Amino acid sequence: MPARFDGVIEAVRYAPDGKIEFVRAYERRGAAFSDHVLIQRDALIERLKQGKKFVTGRRKANLGGMFEVGASVLLSGDSVTTRPGVQGDFLEDVPVF
Repeated sequence: MPARFDGVIEAVRYAPDGKIEFVRAYERRGAAFSDHVLIQRDALIERLKQGKKFVTGRRKANLGGMFEVGASVLLSGDSVTTRPGVQGDFLEDVPVF
């Protein structure tokens, strides 16, 4: 897990073909985090290619910019995953909405 990250993915929606359709995330805006935003798969891949660091997790209740952080999100070929070597999109322990 990176010490400083640019976004926290809280939930994911998968398309019928198993690829990520979009994620619900919080993005870093300077020293603070945004409200939740929906990021489509292509935009998420573009952010990862730009070197942005995303992790899985969820916001701590009543603590604004504090998160319970899980695994780092990786771009493995054309797949967005939290486990290296897994074929296809897979975000472990991220709830589906």
